[in-house]
Amino acid sequence: MSIYDEPKIDCHNHLFDPARFAYRADTVYAPAGQEVATLEQFGRVMGAYGVQHALLVGPSSGYRTDNRCLLHALAQSDGRFKGIAVVDRDTRLDELAALKEQGVVGIAFNPALEGVDVMSDAAGLFGQLAELDLFAQIQVQGNQLVELLGLIESTTPRLLIDHCGRPDARAGLGQPGFQALLGLAESGRASVKISGMQKFAGHDHLDEQAGAYVRALLQAFGPDACVWGSDWPFIREQSRVDYGPLLKLAERLMPDSSERKKVMWDTPRRLFGFGER
Repeated sequence: MSIYDEPKIDCHNHLFDPARFAYRADTVYAPAGQEVATLEQFGRVMGAYGVQHALLVGPSSGYRTDNRCLLHALAQSDGRFKGIAVVDRDTRLDELAALKEQGVVGIAFNPALEGVDVMSDAAGLFGQLAELDLFAQIQVQGNQLVELLGLIESTTPRLLIDHCGRPDARAGLGQPGFQALLGLAESGRASVKISGMQKFAGHDHLDEQAGAYVRALLQAFGPDACVWGSDWPFIREQSRVDYGPLLKLAERLMPDSSERKKVMWDTPRRLFGFGER
């Protein structure tokens, strides 16, 4: 059976629909042209590749803490989608609970884009996430995770680490940030996304440059704590990225079909509460 025919959940993707949901005036980046990605367009992509469910991630670009586009998609999905929202640090517990009621399963933090200082006042919000059993989704790059270990160790929410931790592909498995990520596997409350390889490895060399990192994560976390994501619609990329080749890359990096089924179907269903179909 081809990976195209296997059951799949895409756990990292974004929607951009400025015609219906205008971007924030203060956005640092406004996706345009081929980066515009509507709910209808994504539905066609999912249908073409046999993707049954998706974890929609509220983006830092365009919308940031404006979650209208995300919540609209969740409301239309009949359970097909779950969401990761972006919120202000002073968001109240009842506001987070209302997001959870609408299908949000976690809140995104993006020090990779904004620097680790953006997490300096996140302890209170982390506490609220733990109380509501919501994920703290964190996107780091290089060795940033080392600087966040104090926050992580002093709080208790479930963790979801984006894009393999975005290591420096040239620095090897021993680099401090990646070792810190591997260490989180022992916590029992962290999961990692096998996604975004094109963010840290050469577009034409993803197997060679990202493969060792993916295999190390799968070994440390196991398929019960790893999920797969496409990063569609691939904003800010400097060369072409397509959905189909990324699926074939996943098939090569996870050649065992039983392991692949756990990462791409069983584990995200359990972690995020997707239905059976």
